Amino acid sequence: MDRLLENKTILIAGAGGLLGGGLVSSILDQGGKVIAADMNIDVMTRQLASLGVDIESTNLTFALLDVTDEESMNQLFSVYENIDGAVNSTYPRNKTYGTHFFDVSLDSFNENLSLHLGSAFLFTKQCAVYFKKHETPFSLVNISSIYGVVAPKFEIYDNTSMTMPVEYAAIKSAIQHLTKYTVSYINDSNFRINCVSPGGIFNHQPDEFLNAYKKKTHGAGMLDVEEVIGSVLFLLSEQSRYVTGQNIIVDDGFSL
Repeated sequence: MDRLLENKTILIAGAGGLLGGGLVSSILDQGGKVIAADMNIDVMTRQLASLGVDIESTNLTFALLDVTDEESMNQLFSVYENIDGAVNSTYPRNKTYGTHFFDVSLDSFNENLSLHLGSAFLFTKQCAVYFKKHETPFSLVNISSIYGVVAPKFEIYDNTSMTMPVEYAAIKSAIQHLTKYTVSYINDSNFRINCVSPGGIFNHQPDEFLNAYKKKTHGAGMLDVEEVIGSVLFLLSEQSRYVTGQNIIVDDGFSL
């Protein structure tokens, strides 16, 4: 039986991150070839090696990419001529990101929207340009969030220093509509874009938060990266051939 992504080449932007690294490993396991792209190749290589990825694999290529820089984006897409799909798992933000609502300045808010939403626009547009140039099937997966779907449950942050940043809600909801806009504009069944909206992903958050979050789910609590990846693989594969402009929520009922 063929693996899910046999002979497909997938570009992962943000491959040195938590989700991106997991995707690289899983796509290789599913028979795919991966172009792993990030701002720092050395850091990305170490991260992937720590996940058990064979960094010497002939199916793995490393690429330098700053998603906030148009020239860097154009350069990467001009080098490769056989990309079948892409995932944008990047998360660019400034140093004041995560400040509580009343402390967020307009300049900081605008900068974070420019970094994250702006780069999502740039990456999405570049994928569309690539499709128009090569005219071969292409599937892009953008990463949104449950907080792009529902309002924050601020009570789960009580007794912690954490909050749900206002920029995050604005960006992640906009990414879903950017996805719909672009596939509607291109209007070709060979070019697909979909979103995956994960619930919270475990990354050693405080116990108080983890316990409060778990009570809002059906029992799973925070998700491991591996529990989100399956939906991304589905959207990259031929099994979702006519799924386009959609948002798959993976949150064990948190958003209900």
